[in-house]
Amino acid sequence: MRVVSGIQPTGDLHLGNLLGAILRWVRMQDEAECLFFLADLHALTVDIEPALLRANVREMAAALIASGIDPDKSIVFAHSAVPAHAELCWILNCTARMGWLNRMTQWKDKAGKNREGSSVGLFDYPVLQAADVLIYQATHVPVGEDQKQHIELARDIALKFNNDFDIELFIPPEPFIGGGTAARVMSLRDGTAKMSKSDPSEQSRIHLTDSDDVIAQKIRKAKTDPDPLPDDPTLLEGRPEAKNLVGILAAMTGETPETVLQRFAGQGFGAFKPVLADATIALVGPLRDRLIELRRDETALDAILAAGAEKAAALAAPTLAEAYRAVGLRG
Repeated sequence: MRVVSGIQPTGDLHLGNLLGAILRWVRMQDEAECLFFLADLHALTVDIEPALLRANVREMAAALIASGIDPDKSIVFAHSAVPAHAELCWILNCTARMGWLNRMTQWKDKAGKNREGSSVGLFDYPVLQAADVLIYQATHVPVGEDQKQHIELARDIALKFNNDFDIELFIPPEPFIGGGTAARVMSLRDGTAKMSKSDPSEQSRIHLTDSDDVIAQKIRKAKTDPDPLPDDPTLLEGRPEAKNLVGILAAMTGETPETVLQRFAGQGFGAFKPVLADATIALVGPLRDRLIELRRDETALDAILAAGAEKAAALAAPTLAEAYRAVGLRG
């Protein structure tokens, strides 16, 4: 089993990234061969300062390693350091169909009413995502609900290419369901919106770089409601902020929401929030300290990424060469 996944280098990671993806990646390392990349090519689909992009790649690499991604177990690298991704993307662009991409809901959401003014890269990035996976003959890709359509597109592209050129080159990837459950972490200010760096309110999220005092303060001020906690998770429907905080504690302690509620049934958030704050500090504190330590040695981070890119390029080369031969660009 080979698993491939990427994350855009957008600066500070927050608790939603950690519980929603990265800790799942950490667990995957013991279940499969894993490649994790910093998706700096995908980051070009929006405006970003070049110097900031480079700094963000290092920052994200440090955060992943601090969180438990082990370069001795997994291949960690920057997307742009392996040109095979972009080369295969062009070949797959000639296999993918406009109608397929026009149906991608994330394209519609991100472009909004400004489709004519959006970049070709924003429209086309699902094909690059497909290349990211297919270049390594990945069998599985960890995805959330909002990315399942992209896996289906990668499968369609793989099957069409194989059929068009009468070759069994690409493996149609499957969604990866290992690594435990990925938590869906919502804003601390609005339980109906995902925790996001783009939210203008700093109180909406917990950064991995936040101090213990700041974490406690953000949880203390997290939006709740006046009702006591029930003993049944189904009774949290219609209470998005309460459901979110219970889900966060469950994800951090490895409990189910049912178990958490059994501990706090009938109690208010005055009793619940200090426990949540302590659990968050216990999880984030050591990661933050390790991240600060890793940040200080940019040379070491660059060396880790360079070594990962070399390994990834070696894995990608045979597939790219075969794709070139299949379409007639090489003998």
